[in-house]
Amino acid sequence: MTERAGDLEEGLAAWRMPSARQEAAPMRSDTPADEPLGAGDEYSAALAVATAEPEADDEPEAIASSPVPDDVDLGAVLEAILMIAEEPLSEEFLSSVLERPRSQVRETLGRLSAEYTGDGRGFDLRRQAGGWRFYTRADYARYVERFVTDGASARLTKAALETLAVVAYRQPVTRGRISAIRGVNCDGVIRTLLARGLVEECGTDPDSTATLYRTTTLFLEKIGLDSVDQLPELAPFLPDDVTDIEEDEQR
Repeated sequence: MTERAGDLEEGLAAWRMPSARQEAAPMRSDTPADEPLGAGDEYSAALAVATAEPEADDEPEAIASSPVPDDVDLGAVLEAILMIAEEPLSEEFLSSVLERPRSQVRETLGRLSAEYTGDGRGFDLRRQAGGWRFYTRADYARYVERFVTDGASARLTKAALETLAVVAYRQPVTRGRISAIRGVNCDGVIRTLLARGLVEECGTDPDSTATLYRTTTLFLEKIGLDSVDQLPELAPFLPDDVTDIEEDEQR
């Protein structure tokens, strides 16, 4: 018993961390090489894949912008870009995007502008506000103005016309009241009428604090009236049970 205790004490005194023993222990000549991965050793296989260096084919391809080739019509490219431009584009910007000399871009833009003018096109390419952009030719501006004003009002949808009629006869009125009368949500239609300038906000409802809407002066101009008091009576166009409908809504 005493001998076993002594051996235990000697073992504890000589004990070191495994890592320390591995560093201190010399490599034996008969140490076998690493064993090959077994077919069922999934962890080792995954570890080998994770630590392996990527091959050349696995590297992501670099995406770089390329200049406009010489065999591509620079004028057509500029037309395609300017067609969707929301503001004038400078020659420097177009030159950097297309990687073409600035002088070549300027010459092409000037040539296109001259061609449009010579052909009598309805649009014009002008350098304005430090850049180039398509504009309506001044000779046809009055027709465009007629399209924007009269044409836009004439293309009101049935839903917009119904909502506009409710506002005209019930004003000032809230969106909730309009939706209750029409039976559908009217938020989108109200935004359209606001954008067209046919209705406007006029305060808030004292009970619900909801926004109130009314028709505008432009609405009166379009229908040829001096005030909403001149609107035709609705009675001839209403169903016979309109009174019952209104009572049901109030309940």
